[in-house]
Amino acid sequence: MSRIKICGLSREEDVEYANICLPDYIGFVFAESRRRIDAEKAAALKSRLNPCVKAVGVFVNEEPAKIKALCDARITDLIQLHGDEDEAYILSLKSMIMQPVIKAVAAEASMGETSSAADYLLFDTGGTGLRGGSGRTFSWEIVRDVKKPYFLAGGLNAGNIAEALRMLDPFCIDVSSGVETGGRKDFEKMRVIVRAVRAADRLQR
Repeated sequence: MSRIKICGLSREEDVEYANICLPDYIGFVFAESRRRIDAEKAAALKSRLNPCVKAVGVFVNEEPAKIKALCDARITDLIQLHGDEDEAYILSLKSMIMQPVIKAVAAEASMGETSSAADYLLFDTGGTGLRGGSGRTFSWEIVRDVKKPYFLAGGLNAGNIAEALRMLDPFCIDVSSGVETGGRKDFEKMRVIVRAVRAADRLQR
């Protein structure tokens, strides 16, 4: 069973869309990005979010104390590290918080490498100069044999989700630009992609 995460929510409308579509996770980006929000905004959005949808905080090389503060305030239910955080950083952070940790890695550089103290990996497209959110896919064959639970990102949309889930068995599908129109979250695209993941799950049972 694969879950679905819609990342980069930044408006009240985005949360309302999520409350209707009910993905498993949504993402609040606290790192430099056009989708970036601050703690105050995230708290306001989280207060409007259906409790059955978990919020993932996305960080790049952030001070652990700031992440802990967001966790303590229950603004984030999971932590996603999208920078140069090493194993020492991850272990230190995990000693400070109870929330699960996701570590993003460039799929092309990983070659299936799965050794990490993080609870989950996130495979995204590398080589773009961006910290994720490139909207580009990578060769899924690279991660086909990965056993550690992972999030699959990188150019996923309603047109290629079914193919991805036929080839791979990710813990979660992670989308952002694939459910946007003009740089904003698109309700219809969100609805379609959540349904596509649920439908693929039913076929796999």
